[in-house]
Amino acid sequence: MTTACSRAWARITSLLPTRADLAEVRRDPRRDLLAGLTVAVVALPLALGFGVSSGLGAEAGLATAVVAGALAAVFGGSNLQVSGPTGAMTVVLVPIVGQYGARGVLTVGLMAGVMLVTLAALRAGRYMQYVPAPVVEGFTLGIACVIGLQQIPNALGVPKPEGDRVLVVTWRAVEEFAKNPNWTAVGFAVAVAAVMLVGARWQPTIPFSILAVIAATLVAQVAGLDAAKPIGTLPSGLPAPSLSFLELGSLGSLLAPAVAVAALAALESLLSASVADGMTVGQKHNPDRELFGQGLANIAAPLFGGVPATGAIARTAVNVRTGASSRLAALTHAAVLAVIVFAAAPLVSKIPLAALAGVLLATAIRMVEVGSLRAMAKATRSDALILVLTAVATLALDLVYAVIIGLVVAGALALRAVAKQARFDQVPLDQGDHSDEEHALLAEHIVAYRIDGPLFFAAAHRFLLELTEVADVRVVILRMSRVSTMDATGALVLKDAVEKLKRRGIVVMTSGIRPGQRQVLESVGALDLLRLEGREYGSTPEAIRAARDHLEMAGVLLAVPAQTTQTARPKTNDVSEEPVR
Repeated sequence: MTTACSRAWARITSLLPTRADLAEVRRDPRRDLLAGLTVAVVALPLALGFGVSSGLGAEAGLATAVVAGALAAVFGGSNLQVSGPTGAMTVVLVPIVGQYGARGVLTVGLMAGVMLVTLAALRAGRYMQYVPAPVVEGFTLGIACVIGLQQIPNALGVPKPEGDRVLVVTWRAVEEFAKNPNWTAVGFAVAVAAVMLVGARWQPTIPFSILAVIAATLVAQVAGLDAAKPIGTLPSGLPAPSLSFLELGSLGSLLAPAVAVAALAALESLLSASVADGMTVGQKHNPDRELFGQGLANIAAPLFGGVPATGAIARTAVNVRTGASSRLAALTHAAVLAVIVFAAAPLVSKIPLAALAGVLLATAIRMVEVGSLRAMAKATRSDALILVLTAVATLALDLVYAVIIGLVVAGALALRAVAKQARFDQVPLDQGDHSDEEHALLAEHIVAYRIDGPLFFAAAHRFLLELTEVADVRVVILRMSRVSTMDATGALVLKDAVEKLKRRGIVVMTSGIRPGQRQVLESVGALDLLRLEGREYGSTPEAIRAARDHLEMAGVLLAVPAQTTQTARPKTNDVSEEPVR
């Protein structure tokens, strides 16, 4: 009992901040403060834009960036990760808002946070690394397309049409624009996006997004452009924490959306943390701590009216490029946004929605890594297929279904590739190149087959077909020392093959069964069948001697000419045996 409690306590403490985190913060605080300020400038329009896109408003995006950003910075598993509202999460939240409303989204965020903390306690973080790269690239491409399409109504200056499918909403927005064009909104969106894209190529270190948004806001106010609809009134500060949105009776219906949000938060956060590790030297995130930090962030954010949060790849990349070395930078980013919320809410409320749409359009375009997509498409046909399927499913269905489809297809193709590696070949029975000995053994109607690779459900039935078609033999020796893995299906197929050969009067002997494979063979009764009459051997030479002894006892002459292809069937007392084919 004491040992179990000690382990549980050790697991809990491993998820909490450490002295090493504080030492990292003290290393170069000035550099981290500057990096955090830069990230905050970049994050402000994104937080506003994703809040608006989610359907809960700009204030929800700001609350998420402040609350979730601060908690994830302190308790997360990466020194460089920046968290907040993201485009990928927005894609998932839009249909939830449409079906369950704002209260449902806040409840989903709270439930997802609890799930993430549970995953962290179960040490599930390490399993996220097994998501195939084509799936990641595919849903990133799909997310970019969805984010871009979501901005079309605001970019065109038309009210957002009804509907929860982005393609349908986009089409209806275009139809509405055709009836009542709003070229002012289009101009703002295109101008902001162009400034961001061109500026990023010219001077990547300059935050052109905030500069473009400020310029668009000034133009709209000075010129009195009513067509450029602003964000609207924002509260001067964060609301008091509250659980008034929580309805216990709705938890059951919100379970599936919460699982989807938690899965996305885990996947995107760990992916972002891995990207940050790859951009630096000497940094390594703790996946379980990262899940724990994101879980706490998502538990707290809904209390202040915020949407679910994840690690943000774009903001994390900016954080790394501007020289951040500790979690102080991400914490500074959240603090700066909090100051903006309290001190500059009236100014922020005047930003045109079309300008924010331009920011997110440029963000979507920059999310598409053409080089990575081209390399993935050229790698193998399977990788290209997985990428395309995941991207199309993201666009046509939703992100969760897309990831599931991508993983299922990737798993099926991987199993197919592994199954192809399994080989079942007739092999020489001697260690040297003694053809006379080999011919003699063949003349004796003794043949050996070596099984290479995995003997599992995806490859086992091919093995059964080949083995049971052997002809003109009396003894089959199965060399199993090179079987890499075996499951219950493989063991059952092996048992079935032995029984079918036995009914034909063919004796099956085995050699080299590995200790790790005995349990699965024994569980299905295959090992008992092979042990019958002592027909399981440690090595092939032992099996060969046993085969000859068996044939001598059965009355089969050993001195048969090598060219003989037909022999008389030995006499047997087993009347159930069929003639050898």
